[in-house]
Amino acid sequence: MRLASYVTAIAAAIATAGAVPMGSTSASSTALGTAGCGKSHLFPGVTQYHGITSSGRDRSYSIHLPSNYSETNPYPVVVGFHGSSSIGLFFEVDSKLSESRFTANKIMVYPNGVGGAWAGANYSEVSVDEDLQFVSDLLDDIRAEYCVDDSRIYATGMSNGGGFVNTIACSTVGSHFAAFAPASGSYYTDNDDRATECAPARRPLPVLEIHGGNDASVRYAGGEGEGGVEPDIATWLGRWAERNGCDDGAKKVEDSFGGDVHHTTWTCGRAEGALQHWKVDDMGHCWASTEINFSQIAAGEGPTHIQASQIIMDFFDRFTKP
Repeated sequence: MRLASYVTAIAAAIATAGAVPMGSTSASSTALGTAGCGKSHLFPGVTQYHGITSSGRDRSYSIHLPSNYSETNPYPVVVGFHGSSSIGLFFEVDSKLSESRFTANKIMVYPNGVGGAWAGANYSEVSVDEDLQFVSDLLDDIRAEYCVDDSRIYATGMSNGGGFVNTIACSTVGSHFAAFAPASGSYYTDNDDRATECAPARRPLPVLEIHGGNDASVRYAGGEGEGGVEPDIATWLGRWAERNGCDDGAKKVEDSFGGDVHHTTWTCGRAEGALQHWKVDDMGHCWASTEINFSQIAAGEGPTHIQASQIIMDFFDRFTKP
């Protein structure tokens, strides 16, 4: 979705104001520090802005270090991709992912798409290959400047950004990540006509998806979206179950909140819960939160039953890259 009203609301507010389950491996004993270890940084806990050159184009991102950041401690990294007609700052504010209650021990990174969007939609200004190269260059820059646990790099995002998270997971660039969590994703590059193009770097590749059953922008049943054809979410999940070698017949579904919330988990090989899905029947196109946020205001609704930021961080904490 091109969230023009979402952007306007946030801008106005700012103006006025294979996976390795963590349980089987010790994170401290397997942390792989990168070249950035040993480099100190001023003002940890304050989001800062950086630029790099990728594919001959100036690109930018913001980064938020834990307030107690230590240059000798390798940290997990979460890369958050904003929706269309937006920037990383707005996704940071909407998701609240830089708040210590969600990511006290993680480095948060918010890249900016060209023209406010990510590749894959018919309105995108750059190719999929160029944006994938940017992700690769971005990770190189972060590894070189910050102390990163290279086995614990993750990706999340919403709407067009969630769709691009799936595009990364379907590419060789996905090999850099331990797990993925798109929300309300517009999966233009993984619809029925293009699904065979998806080639995950390993199997299983942990994926968690959150979607509203009442999403009028990226419909749960799929169909023509603003940037192209989108898949039916149930069909899309079935494809990931097949890609990950999950036992679809043994998937577990837990209903809550009077049957409005449905949490489905698959076991994929020996990786329990490597594929998960949260559906909130009455939720529209927004970042799921129990507290009001800007995407909910833009969608004309209030808080929902679940907190996506906590669910996603808990999911990421379970997996490291083998």
